[in-house]
Amino acid sequence: MLTLDMMKSIELTARPPGQMVTGWILRTNYRLPQTRTRVRIENFERIPDRPVFIAMNHTDRFNSWPLQVNLWKLRDEFTATWVKGKYYNDPKTRSFLIATNNIPTPSRGYLLTSDLAQTLNRKPESAMYTVFKDATEHAWSDEKFLEVATEQGLRRDALHLLKTPRDILGMDFHPFKHSLIERHRELFRQMMDAFIALNFQAFDKGLRIVVFPEGTRSTHLGQGKPGLAQMALRTKSTIVPIGSNGCDLCYPGNNPFSKGGEIIYRVGHPMTPDGDLKPFQIEETYRPFTDEAHKFDDTFRALTDLVMERISELLDPRYLTGGSSAVEGSDRFV
Repeated sequence: MLTLDMMKSIELTARPPGQMVTGWILRTNYRLPQTRTRVRIENFERIPDRPVFIAMNHTDRFNSWPLQVNLWKLRDEFTATWVKGKYYNDPKTRSFLIATNNIPTPSRGYLLTSDLAQTLNRKPESAMYTVFKDATEHAWSDEKFLEVATEQGLRRDALHLLKTPRDILGMDFHPFKHSLIERHRELFRQMMDAFIALNFQAFDKGLRIVVFPEGTRSTHLGQGKPGLAQMALRTKSTIVPIGSNGCDLCYPGNNPFSKGGEIIYRVGHPMTPDGDLKPFQIEETYRPFTDEAHKFDDTFRALTDLVMERISELLDPRYLTGGSSAVEGSDRFV
């Protein structure tokens, strides 16, 4: 599992060996235009030669890899990528992700789902997840959490959560010493502080940070989540929108070796703090992903919508028609 100690121990590198090894192994996929997978990056020069956030649609498991390989081979530049916390559950996958400079995003949903699954010893029910999420987001008392859970026929599970001493991903919980809801809120605060520190670490090392604003995979562009907006405004960074076209056809499953085809990345105009992002800038210092940041939610939402609009302008029509195929609810975290 992704624990608090693990989050704090991750060290990014300016020249991640895992990215170079992976790029070397996959070189036959991307080496030349006449190879089985043709990669074209339109307006490649729009990606600045300094740390920026790269915002891209997320169609498949590997749709950032060809871009990352080309950044390394053609410009000797490296990246860090936001990935879901659930991918750190498996030790082998975790080692690979750390070696390739990935930054785990310990969302509140991941923390809640992990605790529910471990404590109840089964996949969480959507109703239990929803009540637990509402309780932690809105700082309910333990008593209110139990009351609402009881009203929905979830009293037995709620009592089990409230009365079971345990380690919650690195945060100790003892029923006679702690409030369960406040303990989860403190775990989330500390996890997000570690996440924010990793982003600053990435920029200090000259890395570009790849972010998929939808927060999940979908062949059709969905609604973006506000995490990127919170971090970009907090760090006063540039966002570069990129539309990924064709990767889902080259990588239809879990095989990291492309089955062949054409991938086209279209790079949009950089959204700079003094340009497109200027109307959204927040002068007050705030901690992203905390209660104190909620007062800026309208700003985060408006900027997120603009970023998604810019990405949509860079996509082929087939990525814009039809509903999103993204997974929702607690299933996103297991």
